[in-house]
Amino acid sequence: MSRLVRRLLITLAVLTVISGLAAGALSFAFTRYSGPGPFATTGPVLVPRGTPDVVGAALVNAGVLRNVWSFHIATFLTSAAGPLKAGEFIFPEHVSLYATLVILRRGQQVQHKLTIPEGLTAFQTTQIFDHAPLMDGTTPAFGEGELFPETYSYTRGTAREAVVARAKAAMDKQLATVWASRDPAVALTTPQQLLTLASIVERETARPEERAHIAGVFLNRLKRGMKLQSDPTTAYAASGGKTSNDRGLTRADLDAANPYNTYFTPALPPGPIASPGLAAMQAVAHPLATDDLYFVADATGGHAFAKTLDEHQRNVARWRALNPHP
Repeated sequence: MSRLVRRLLITLAVLTVISGLAAGALSFAFTRYSGPGPFATTGPVLVPRGTPDVVGAALVNAGVLRNVWSFHIATFLTSAAGPLKAGEFIFPEHVSLYATLVILRRGQQVQHKLTIPEGLTAFQTTQIFDHAPLMDGTTPAFGEGELFPETYSYTRGTAREAVVARAKAAMDKQLATVWASRDPAVALTTPQQLLTLASIVERETARPEERAHIAGVFLNRLKRGMKLQSDPTTAYAASGGKTSNDRGLTRADLDAANPYNTYFTPALPPGPIASPGLAAMQAVAHPLATDDLYFVADATGGHAFAKTLDEHQRNVARWRALNPHP
């Protein structure tokens, strides 16, 4: 065999080995890129803002990746796909490096929920914000009835001030819509008066079918210059604005000279006693046409309505017979 032939054979052999090694390396890299990763369970991971090394280190510490160098190389080679995002993301069990990069570039952050129930005072709603997990900052002060009762989504680290601002904007929008579509016969002169009466209706009944009826009764009493005599307003006054829950009012509560005590003041209170929901606002904007002037709790969890004081007193006597005081 000539020397030239031997050199060619050696060269071919070396190239074959190199080719095989390269193919093996590519196969290994592809497996690491698209194959299952070490993440043991599906769950949230907080990804910091920073360089690929910083992000990769956080993902290694969380158990999502095996090492930083493969993440760094993959991020560099796929940089045209876009920058990496910081935040809290859900990673599935055994997520691949490829899927990890897709999540970091296109994924949606984990959404947390805060619910403001209907009928809570500003004091009670502030407590909900204060104890909301994963929010940042302090809860700003807000007025009674300013926040719309609803469930709000937020991401980890969102400022409490930002969610309060969203709830304020939601109430402004809902109140403006309800006010614009109100029944022209409703004898209220401002949206704030509607909001105030709606907050009372919200606290007076938990039955949706009664809201418009109770609103009609209160509007009838206002037209006649009668006191509203609403227990929730008086409870609000007695609690110093902390709650509008009827805790069993005393004679001193009913006689207290407080503008929120509607057993004392023959008018709407100066402002809401809670945050009413949309249904309560709609009930005031479109009340039931009724001649009723009175209502009292009945034995079914609802209310008995009456046009005259005599009829009302019979309803009260019936309720007391079924619910004797200790």
